[in-house]
Amino acid sequence: MSDGANARAGHDRALRRMLPRSRAESHRASTPLELFFDLCFVVAVAQGGSQLAHALAAGHLAKGLTGYAVVFFAVWWAWMNFSWFASAYDTDDVAYRLATLVQITGALILAAGVPRLFDGQLVVGVVGYLVMRLAMVAQWLRAAGSATGPQRTVALRYARGIALVQACWVVLLFLPHVLRVPLFLLLWLAELLVPLLAERDQQTSWHPEHIAERYGLFTLIVLGESVSAATIAVQSALDEHDAFVELLPIAVGGLLICFSAWWIYFARPVHGYLESNRQAFAWGYGHYLVLASAAAVGAGLEVAVEHAVGQAHISGRAAAAVVTVPTAVYLFTVWALHARHGKRGLGQLLLPAAAAAVLLCTLIGGAAAVLAAGLVCTGTVGLGLLLQYGGRGHAPDPAG
Repeated sequence: MSDGANARAGHDRALRRMLPRSRAESHRASTPLELFFDLCFVVAVAQGGSQLAHALAAGHLAKGLTGYAVVFFAVWWAWMNFSWFASAYDTDDVAYRLATLVQITGALILAAGVPRLFDGQLVVGVVGYLVMRLAMVAQWLRAAGSATGPQRTVALRYARGIALVQACWVVLLFLPHVLRVPLFLLLWLAELLVPLLAERDQQTSWHPEHIAERYGLFTLIVLGESVSAATIAVQSALDEHDAFVELLPIAVGGLLICFSAWWIYFARPVHGYLESNRQAFAWGYGHYLVLASAAAVGAGLEVAVEHAVGQAHISGRAAAAVVTVPTAVYLFTVWALHARHGKRGLGQLLLPAAAAAVLLCTLIGGAAAVLAAGLVCTGTVGLGLLLQYGGRGHAPDPAG
């Protein structure tokens, strides 16, 4: 057999066995399947944002925030677990692809159950979540069957931990409502602990550049969904009320916020910071707030539009807060997770100060507050550019 045939045969055996990929791989990029996975998952994100907007516009703050937190956790956690697994074990063979398509199916079931989740009806949402997570169990069992030593132990810990928590989610459906909230919080914690316990002795071979790209791409998609939601809201309001003057500050401010959010997030590469599980897990978990706040900006802009045309039953400051608060959370968490690393002097304080300034814009109230928040975000990027250049002629690294 020729060397080429031997190499192909070895590659085919590796695919069937689901061997871990090397962290030293160069030019590791997201695959078409991963991009498809992201686009399908964002359907559930859009459903959650839409329901949040409806609840906030009606003045149901507690219901809206609780439902949104639940939905976004389910989407984010399933997406995050798939992404880290794929970074270490993506074989791209038939079995892997089919398992991934099953996970996508679960995300679509979850998306269909989002309105019911906001009303406290858990069955459809939990079923969708179980489909996503049990497919992940199958992936880990396959990895365990191909591994030996510490890597096999890690894979089995993942499979057992995920399966146990999913069994508890089923039990949750049969408990009285008064017991659901405390158990729900415990199950959230249990989900978060599974990776920490599974990799306490040995980390999987996730790829830093690949992981950073995966998070960046999902952030892009979520920001795009916010722009899309706001655009549709403005279009509907113009069609029904012809309120161009009232909506212009929201449209301009919303675009400035989203454009600045993109600029700030991608201001500097972060993969060099992701050297160990301790750093990477904190960074990855913290993205719950980054992604949830980015998606919530779109919902807030929808509410601001409804308020501008008299359809939202909330005050002007409340209509401003649903945009300014998630924007401030986004700015602060992006700074906390990776923008602060390597910054010195005034550059270290720029994003926290911008988050505080955006919150102060809430006091203006109404559409003007959205525009003011957008100008603050744009000014933050501009000041970051000024600090970065400092009279030097190298590439900018603004705000981040």
